Amino acid sequence: MGNGAKAAQKRERNAEKSAGKGSKSQAKVNEAAKSIVCTVCRQPFLITTRAPALEEHSQNKHSKTMAECFPGHAK
Repeated sequence: MGNGAKAAQKRERNAEKSAGKGSKSQAKVNEAAKSIVCTVCRQPFLITTRAPALEEHSQNKHSKTMAECFPGHAK
């Protein structure tokens, strides 16, 4: 058995191992975590976004209060 055959066998074994696993991308997880939405421009924000960032968005983008842009989101 030469080194080429060993390499081919190893590739086959690794392909079988990784076949059951899904992708490791977090794009779907991040998309699902965007649950805060501005009611004016419909821009989504991650659920972990803090009130100062939301306040900044509402002031800078819309010249409105945070309560107007994000009703139901507590400070």
